[in-house]
Amino acid sequence: MINPIDYKSLVPARLRVAVLISTSVLMGACSSAGGDESSIRRGDEAAARGDLDAALAEYRLAVTRGSDDAFALARVAHTYAQMGRIDEAGDFYHQAVDEDADFADQAASDMVRLARAARERDDLFGLASAMETAMSFRPGITLEDMALPLARHYHSSGEFATALPYFQASIASGLGDTIPDVLFEAASAYDEVGDCRRALLYYEDYRRLISRYRRLEVDWKIGSCSFRLAQELRSVGEDEEALDRIERTIALGEPISDQVRAYFEKGEILFDLGRCEEAMDAFLQVRRVDQTGTSPLVERAQWRYDELRFTEPTVGELGESC
Repeated sequence: MINPIDYKSLVPARLRVAVLISTSVLMGACSSAGGDESSIRRGDEAAARGDLDAALAEYRLAVTRGSDDAFALARVAHTYAQMGRIDEAGDFYHQAVDEDADFADQAASDMVRLARAARERDDLFGLASAMETAMSFRPGITLEDMALPLARHYHSSGEFATALPYFQASIASGLGDTIPDVLFEAASAYDEVGDCRRALLYYEDYRRLISRYRRLEVDWKIGSCSFRLAQELRSVGEDEEALDRIERTIALGEPISDQVRAYFEKGEILFDLGRCEEAMDAFLQVRRVDQTGTSPLVERAQWRYDELRFTEPTVGELGESC
């Protein structure tokens, strides 16, 4: 579970004073003795009067001249953050944190602030970029109000595995109870990564929340996923559960193109379970649901039906079998 963090408590007072640049005197006291103190002092003065361009130029000059200690690098990073420049702020914060890990909290705080600003202007790419950078300083952090837009950003970008924890956080926060679409989107993300078992849980929840007139798409998704899961279960010998999944596909009648195979597989599962009469009935249904008239499974199903019909059942240690 991804937990929200109170960023007001993250940054030590010493670092907040240094990085947030309150006065030139205070900031000058924090500067590295080995750096270009005059450039840093001029940068502090420019920042104090709100001239961020001038402040950035001075701080960058100090770094260029060799003031590569954490305090100078953090000044550059924070100034970029104040200007809303996510990539540059992240790059310089990484350099600052490499020099002094104490700046990680301040870096995360600034990047979360940039993420919030990106969200307010509907910049989902900026939101994701800022939050990814924040998490590089403090792994596992996010805020509840960030989860859903991040999930949707990654989902729309095809990064389904990355989207999943954000969908989980969004649903856990209660959004899934009031926004059925969140459940459907989460289900489709699980579906895309091949986890039909979890996908079906969300698809079924979504289906219960919508009217029957809107169920065509989700019925197709449930039927398709159920059929694929049944095949997986058959491959590991879980025939009883596989039968349940196949029967869900048949009950929904979707996908229509899978109904012939679904009835045939149902017949085979029932045969393996020793339920001969039911297996015969399933094989008979194959011809009925074949809408093309060309499926090779029709003849195979008829052959299997005839084989069962004219073959005496056998009795072994496990009971009667077909």
